[in-house]
Amino acid sequence: MDEKENRYALAFKQIARIINSPLPVKKMVSGVCASATRGLQAAGCTVMLLNPQKEYLDIIGAYGLSDMYLRKGPINARKSYGDILEGATVAVDDVQLDKRTQYPEQAVKENLKSLLGAPIRQKGEVIGEVRLYTRVKRRFKPHEKDFLVTVANILAVTLEKIELNQYLNKQHESNISQQKKLTSFSDLPMRPIRPMNFGHPSEEEFARLLDFYQVEWLYEPRSFPLSTDNGRITEMFTPDFYLPEINLFLELTTARQSLITEKNHKVRKLKELYPDINIRLLNKSDYLKLFAKYGFITPGENKMTGIGRLLLSKTQIQRRVKLLAKQISRDYQGRELIMVGILKGVLCFMSDLMLNMSIPVVIDFMAISTLDQQVDSAVQILKDLDTEIGNKHVLMVEDIVDTGMTLNYVLNYLSARNPASLKVCTLLDKRVRRLIDVHIDYVGFEVPDEFVVGYGLDVAGKYRNLPDIGILE
Repeated sequence: MDEKENRYALAFKQIARIINSPLPVKKMVSGVCASATRGLQAAGCTVMLLNPQKEYLDIIGAYGLSDMYLRKGPINARKSYGDILEGATVAVDDVQLDKRTQYPEQAVKENLKSLLGAPIRQKGEVIGEVRLYTRVKRRFKPHEKDFLVTVANILAVTLEKIELNQYLNKQHESNISQQKKLTSFSDLPMRPIRPMNFGHPSEEEFARLLDFYQVEWLYEPRSFPLSTDNGRITEMFTPDFYLPEINLFLELTTARQSLITEKNHKVRKLKELYPDINIRLLNKSDYLKLFAKYGFITPGENKMTGIGRLLLSKTQIQRRVKLLAKQISRDYQGRELIMVGILKGVLCFMSDLMLNMSIPVVIDFMAISTLDQQVDSAVQILKDLDTEIGNKHVLMVEDIVDTGMTLNYVLNYLSARNPASLKVCTLLDKRVRRLIDVHIDYVGFEVPDEFVVGYGLDVAGKYRNLPDIGILE
């Protein structure tokens, strides 16, 4: 078997495993996209279905493309390579110059060059399409087109098997219900999803952070009436961000601390009038701590220059690590366990945890990009696993979980490889800062809303080698 045939065989083996897994629809389809991308040695892939009116294509799964590109705007079903929906397999040598490309500027920013698209058919009718993208110009060969057509056919059978239409109808009903909860004033206009200008630079930086970790967001999507006079609205409140995946509104207060009291009042009033609405207020301190964590604050803004006080001593840490190792060893007795850590902060914790385990374990590490490495892109895997985790028991080991954005991204990435089980162990849990509620199976310590360093945790690369964990001044 030559290298090409081996690559195709491996891709179809992975796809078969994914579609027979209990993964949610979005993760399943995204996993198929990942396998197809690797099979054709491409840059990325999307799977799209026609909306009920057959006017637009909705992305239900993707791999390898930035969140900014995936949210570039509505995809017109007829204008954007309409030949695919007519049943044709379409190969485009240069998407940046092709007249059928609906968003050529975004294709340039994403550095996309060539495209291969195939229709997804059910019962003789085209219901969507799968598109594959490259970042070098490429003329696709017949066997590559056949490969993608086969992937499209597998997707069609898969979607029919899991009754996707019923799933989408439930999602549509849920969305309608949620929109009714958001405001009782149906004539209020929807604000644009992607604003040309933010109200404050802090909002733009926060949006960049969300984009980096591929967290869906809307900017100022709704205005909530707080007071009325004879049917006329006299007071409104428009939260800065809405995260639809976790149903959470966020309001940033960074311009003047004097505004905090006023915004706290509005937030309390909103909760009273709309009890189903989840909202959090991030003040300047919250904002600085969040961005300090991701290395995105200039030295002039960050006044954290030294250790303020000890939070956890070396003795406390080692005692707790031994207890966690004992519990994990008992839970995984008789099973092969792979421990996965994210470089570099987890090194101390993972090393001590492994040394105290009483069962054989395999360890592996990943590295992901950070904001200071790729400000204008999405999070990327810089070092992938060297170990195959399919049908294996995997324990994700973290040094600290606060917002949950990094962990959520990595868990989604690992889930697509269909492990037998996937659990999480963290030394520190900063629940007060949680934005995405990820489940954690093993927790060392719950810590307060402070910036902590030591025992692998750093700020600007310093303090990792401290045996204790302290709080920065």
